[in-house]
Amino acid sequence: MKAIISTLTLVLAIACLGTAQAAELELHAKLRPLPFNFLGPFTHISHGRILAIDPKATFVTSDRGGTWSEPRSLFPADTKITVSNERALLRTKDGTLVAAFMNLDERHWTWSNDLHDAPNAMLPTYVMRSTDDGTTWQQIQKMHDDWSGCVRDMIQTKDGRVIFTAMKMLHDPGRHSVLTYSSSDDGMTWQASNLIDLGGQGHHGGVTEPTLVELKDGRIWMLIRTNWGAFWSGYSNNGGKHWQILQPSGIESSSAPGILTRLASGRLMLLWNRPLPEGKSEWPLSGGDGLWSEIPVSNHREELSLVLSDDDGKTWTKPTVIAKQAGKWLAYPYVFEVEPGQIWLTTMQGDVRVEFNEADFVDSAKR
Repeated sequence: MKAIISTLTLVLAIACLGTAQAAELELHAKLRPLPFNFLGPFTHISHGRILAIDPKATFVTSDRGGTWSEPRSLFPADTKITVSNERALLRTKDGTLVAAFMNLDERHWTWSNDLHDAPNAMLPTYVMRSTDDGTTWQQIQKMHDDWSGCVRDMIQTKDGRVIFTAMKMLHDPGRHSVLTYSSSDDGMTWQASNLIDLGGQGHHGGVTEPTLVELKDGRIWMLIRTNWGAFWSGYSNNGGKHWQILQPSGIESSSAPGILTRLASGRLMLLWNRPLPEGKSEWPLSGGDGLWSEIPVSNHREELSLVLSDDDGKTWTKPTVIAKQAGKWLAYPYVFEVEPGQIWLTTMQGDVRVEFNEADFVDSAKR
């Protein structure tokens, strides 16, 4: 019990770095505040409306976020499911809504510093679908019982396959791995991919929280959070059934997730936390004791950066810091293209709620 308490104390202490004595939030001049506080994710539904999801309900707007409906419950009152903030939402080409998440009502965290592990830890991953614009939800399926730190992203490929990212905690020692689930029937049935385990140790060790996009050549590209100073890449040639060619991406990153998105223009957009503040050459490291992580790692999350690519990630525009706040974490971004070139950005950490235009960040300068 003492080991569990000391670990929670460490996590809370690190989290406090993102909240204590925070300066004012600074936004790029091209960003505009949104008129609501929903986290998202969001999706288009019929008749030009937009749907948002939260832990227990959905909300609908008909005027692009100006006003929202009353909450509509996701589940009957006696259902023991609470949707996690780390979730994904998609409307398929055929109009089906698919949502993936962890069920907080089944959360069971058992980390022991002495064991360097969390035996029998549970945070199950679920998926569900709706064929009536989110009025009701069916095929509520549990994918696995293992502790899953995050459901980060979901896409539909050109041939209609739905893919979402997930995680599983592994043991002896405790660490994280990633995988995807994919469906060729609009979320009725699902197939698990191979498990990506690159080693590591700690309750934030291993590989975590991937984002993904379909490349123009048909491959799926997965960008994975690591503790090694950069995202790692994985590629799938068969719609997320199997992942291979695992290698460093060359994109330096903090130990925090990014979000990779294909915009209507065809460009790729990446939002993420770089390992160092812009213009700085150092940042305090944490971990390295096998409890948080196996090696010391940057948890810099006080700046959120944006890049765009016209060539499927081979080259990128110069990174632009679009939001920063000294002493507070701005991380776990969601993006939603409300109309071509107009983007809503929300963050789970830092409560950023803004919109911007893609055109304002298109830059010919490559890094």
